[in-house]
Amino acid sequence: MNMCFTTFVGIIIFIVFPFSEVSSLGEVIYAINAGGDAHVDSYGVRFERDPLQGKVGTASDYGKQLVIGRVIPRDQVLYQTERYHHSTFGYDIPIQEDGDYVMILKFCEVYFNAPNMKVFDVVLNGDITIVPDLDIYDRVGRGIAHDEYIPFSVVKGRLYYNEEESDIRGGRIRVEFIKSYRDNPKINAIAVMKGKLEDAPKLPPLASEPETDEIRVEEEEKKTNKNRRPSGPRTPDPYSVDDTSIMLPVFVAIGAFIPLLFCLCKL
Repeated sequence: MNMCFTTFVGIIIFIVFPFSEVSSLGEVIYAINAGGDAHVDSYGVRFERDPLQGKVGTASDYGKQLVIGRVIPRDQVLYQTERYHHSTFGYDIPIQEDGDYVMILKFCEVYFNAPNMKVFDVVLNGDITIVPDLDIYDRVGRGIAHDEYIPFSVVKGRLYYNEEESDIRGGRIRVEFIKSYRDNPKINAIAVMKGKLEDAPKLPPLASEPETDEIRVEEEEKKTNKNRRPSGPRTPDPYSVDDTSIMLPVFVAIGAFIPLLFCLCKL
């Protein structure tokens, strides 16, 4: 009885709190709602009003006509507003201490209905590409939240990301969205927290498709084999031959041999 009750409670907690994948939220040092006003999300993180308002690029709330997937209603505004620009643009983020950090870049394609319509790079601190060839629609589709998690570290005035490093000048790092030949770069929201990747809040996984690629391949092979016609004359199934037709010559031989044997015995 106790085991059943515990299981039931666990299921309810999973359903009601599907985003509680992080045990302890790191210290948030920077958070902005690009193209929008201040917002406190479901984790208690305060995203400040976009500091580029009226300065660089274009703010848009076009996404407010959509219900954003993969995110709870309270936090949809972070993906419904955005800032884009017809040229490269970026944000300066203050970094005061050494340590491990995670940058969370929030994106959502709210306009295009196909891949290869908006593709751009994201660069950190001027020379480190952290997200190459980002095609939001190709990653998740239209109206679906997508986060990029960028763990990096700062040691004695230098920034380290994977095997690359860069100088930090003036106690700030810069994240830039690079103009490409496929439309304009954009960003929906940014957050930077001190801590490890496991300390960062994560979006839930994408809903699985009804059938996997392997299942689809198997189904295609079945259809192909079903419709395929072999060339040349049809080969009869050797196992479909009647057993009696095979044994008939044997019975005839035995029947002829018995009288002969009987005559020889009389001699």
